[in-house]
Amino acid sequence: MIPTIAEAARRIAAKEISPVEFMKDRLAKAQALNPEIHAFIRFTPELALEQAKAAEARQMAGTLRGPLDGIPIAHKDIYETAGIPTTAHSRVLQDYVPKADSAAVRAWAEAGAVMLGKLATHEFAWGGPSFDLPWPPARNPWDTTRFTAGSSSGTGAAVAAGVILGGTGSDTGGSIRGPAALCGTAGIKPTYGLCSRSGVLPLSHSLDTVGPLAWTVEDCAILLDALTGHDPADPSSANRPRPDLLSGLNGGVRGLRIGVIRHFHESDWPVSPGVAAGIAHLAQTLEGLGATVVEVTLPPLQDFNAAGWLILAADAFAVHEPWLRTKYRDYGEFLRERLALAATITAADYLQAQRRRRELCDAVAKVMEGCDLLLTVAQPSEAPPITAPGKWTSFEVANFTIPFNLTGQPALTVCTGFGEGGLPVGAQLIGRPFEDATVLRAGHAYEQATTWRTRRPAMAG
Repeated sequence: MIPTIAEAARRIAAKEISPVEFMKDRLAKAQALNPEIHAFIRFTPELALEQAKAAEARQMAGTLRGPLDGIPIAHKDIYETAGIPTTAHSRVLQDYVPKADSAAVRAWAEAGAVMLGKLATHEFAWGGPSFDLPWPPARNPWDTTRFTAGSSSGTGAAVAAGVILGGTGSDTGGSIRGPAALCGTAGIKPTYGLCSRSGVLPLSHSLDTVGPLAWTVEDCAILLDALTGHDPADPSSANRPRPDLLSGLNGGVRGLRIGVIRHFHESDWPVSPGVAAGIAHLAQTLEGLGATVVEVTLPPLQDFNAAGWLILAADAFAVHEPWLRTKYRDYGEFLRERLALAATITAADYLQAQRRRRELCDAVAKVMEGCDLLLTVAQPSEAPPITAPGKWTSFEVANFTIPFNLTGQPALTVCTGFGEGGLPVGAQLIGRPFEDATVLRAGHAYEQATTWRTRRPAMAG
């Protein structure tokens, strides 16, 4: 049975698990499964062995650094890694080798985590699933003919398959929470500014957020705890004390007031029966644990989508314009045509979207004056076939995650059961800014009250 991070940490501390042998076991499993799920762009066995040996030395000396010491992880390939290519899954950066680690890579390494490699992503965290790039798109371990969602596709696949215990994602419009939903994992987009983005290849400076995916909410809390803190190298980094994400994790939900945004998934964009059953189960379970669940109303989901996608597209074009002038054909078709469309956005369009964003943020903040948390779904259906998403799908299909990129609030996806074809479904818990601990506490309470975490894809092991 694959241990969680929390379980493995206890067993490593008790000297029941050798970090070196654990690393070798997960790396061998990852290499064996990769031809099926394409979660990894590259493996880093030499670095993994070096880090695992160092963790084992600390284990033997009784000087372990904490719950991530000796834990196998991997990084989405937009996180810069010193001396190791960071490609963004793109031909444009196929030969790019950073000189320094990103802040997140450095933070987990300092906590003792063992890096097995770099993970697949949608090209530059927006263009996918594409079949015209140097590496194939990641596939869903529950059914390898199915989509993982994106853009943290490799992370979702690798965590679900159990070959890593946690990994980095990034979330600009839902790129952590979408793969968590379709791959049946947990994944949190923390409050904007809580974690440093320094050394992470950008998509949208006004929306990008970094965060973890893992099998459980508890594991996400452990991983996120190591990423928080002010970083002067990131202008968006919040200069405030690090939050305590772990000590209150078992505090339960009694007394919390939770608002369900029912119109998002019932009338604005009706979801599949499995997804609808999942959010109903989440709401009922939290109510049974002592929370008060009420219905709330926000502006239409389509308003959030219109403002969010316009801002994201314009920001992305600003990032990529220099390369587009010289390397247009090096991009995959999905991304280059999305960026070409983004080039038509005017300054007036962008400013109107930012004005509407402010109004939407105010509307959400007003609702949250009477709620500790909000609930909505994370994806409109179970994982579709991997060939189903087209280059314009992100504009055509409602996105339930981008509202909280606009607002900057913490948002967590948890698995809420299994729908058609035995595929996982998920829903989101959303908190007030910088109340990430409350979001994690509620998600953990739900997982502890259900049995979903006992079910893995058949290939996991």
